Amino acid sequence: MTGMLVEFEFRGDICVLRLHGRFATGQDSLYLHTKAEELKNSGYVRILVDFGGVDYVDSTGIGFLIGIYTSVTRSPNGQFALANANRRVREVLELTRLAQVIQLFPTEAAALEALNAGGGKSSASQAS
Repeated sequence: MTGMLVEFEFRGDICVLRLHGRFATGQDSLYLHTKAEELKNSGYVRILVDFGGVDYVDSTGIGFLIGIYTSVTRSPNGQFALANANRRVREVLELTRLAQVIQLFPTEAAALEALNAGGGKSSASQAS
């Protein structure tokens, strides 16, 4: 897959964003903006971002992620978690220091468990 795809899956009061493809400069930024607005308009504030289908991310993808994270965590009940990031994606998150802010989980199941337990409200004090 050369483009990018964002799919929404609703699990109770949690929205799972399934990302696929390359989230990179030169891809369709209008598409990402539209998807971010769609998520905001859904009213969901407990978000799990599944990076399992993403093989590459750069500033375009990071900008998309930060926009969603900021919107979600402004809500009093907002929770945000990220799962299934491959080594390259994790390296980018570590280089940008987002790994210190956003909770990263090795699997979707672990992220869902944390969100259901009230974890995932990302803050620097919760980062490990």
